[in-house]
Amino acid sequence: MRIGLTFNLKTSGAKTGHEALLADDLEEEFDSPETVAALADAVRSLGHEVELLGDGEPLLRRLLDGPRPDLVLNIAEGTGASRTREARVPAVLEMLGIPYTGSDPLTLSVTLDKECAKRLVHQAGVPTPGWALVEQGDLAEVNGRLNELTWPLFVKPAYEGSSKGVLRSGLAHDRPQLADIVGKLWALYHQPLLVEEFIDGEELTVGLVGNPPQILGVMRILPKKPGGPFIYGIEVKRDWEQSLVYESPAKISAADEAAVHQAALAAWRALGCRDVARFDFRLRGGVPYFLEVNPLPGLSPQSGDLVFLARGVGIEHRELLSRILAAAAGRLEG
Repeated sequence: MRIGLTFNLKTSGAKTGHEALLADDLEEEFDSPETVAALADAVRSLGHEVELLGDGEPLLRRLLDGPRPDLVLNIAEGTGASRTREARVPAVLEMLGIPYTGSDPLTLSVTLDKECAKRLVHQAGVPTPGWALVEQGDLAEVNGRLNELTWPLFVKPAYEGSSKGVLRSGLAHDRPQLADIVGKLWALYHQPLLVEEFIDGEELTVGLVGNPPQILGVMRILPKKPGGPFIYGIEVKRDWEQSLVYESPAKISAADEAAVHQAALAAWRALGCRDVARFDFRLRGGVPYFLEVNPLPGLSPQSGDLVFLARGVGIEHRELLSRILAAAAGRLEG
C-alpha cells in the first residue's frame, strides 16, 4: 500500500516583526524532521511505501500532480490560530477522494475549539469543570457566568493544542489576578480564552484506538517534585525528563479506572472520533472531569503522551502505528 504522510515541520528560524511579539510556542504542535523520518521508517517496516506530503501548497501540488496515495497517515496540525486549521488537510483529502487516518473535518474543528468540545461532552453526561468563554479579552462580558464558578480558575487559549498557553501563571485566585492573566494571554494569542474551574486532582490521559474504540490504557502524570497545585502545562512538558513521571498503567483503583473508561468512551461517541484519540481528565473524589481531547495525538517515538501510555502497557511504537493504520483500513472497508 502507498501511504502518504501529512505533517507540519518545525522551523529553526528566529522570529521577526509581528511574530516576535507573540508567544514562543507557535510551532509547539509541529514535528521535527527526525520525528517525520522515524514515522516514515516505521510505516515502511510494516511493508508499505511512504511518500512525504507535508502540508499547505506543497501538499496540494503533490496531490493534484499525482500519483495519489492509497491512504494518508495524517498528523498535520495546520497553521495559524483558526479553530478549523486541523480540519484543512482532511477536507482537502475528502474533496479529492483520498482516504486518511483519524477523525473527519467536523470532529477536528469541534475538538480544537475547547469550549465547543466541553459543551458536547457535558450534554452527553460526562462531567467537565464549570467554565466561561472570554471572547474579546474583556471579563465584563462574562461577569454573570463568573459568579457561578468556584475558585480558583484556570485560563488557557480556546483554540490551541500541545499545551500552548497552558502555564503555571494561568491559575487565578481572585478577580484582579484573573483580569491580569486574561489580558496577557489575549495579547499573546489573540483568540477567545477558556476560563474554567481548576480541579485539583489526579492528571490522567486515556488512549483509544479502533472502530469501535478499544481502550489502550490509562496513564497518570505526576510531578517529580510535588508542591503546590500541579499544572500539566508547556513548562513541565518541555522539561519532562526532569519534571514528570509518566505512570502507565495508572495506579488507581478499579472503580476509578472503570469510571474513567466510561467517561472516555462517552466523550468519544459525543465528539464523533475515529481511529485514534487521547482524552485528558482530572480525577477528584472518584469523578473523572473531562478537560479536552486530542484526535491528532503526537506520534513521535521519543515523546508524546499516547506513545508513553502505549509503551507502558506493552505496545511499542511500530505496533501502535500498525493499530492506527489497521483501524482506518477496517473502517474504510466497512
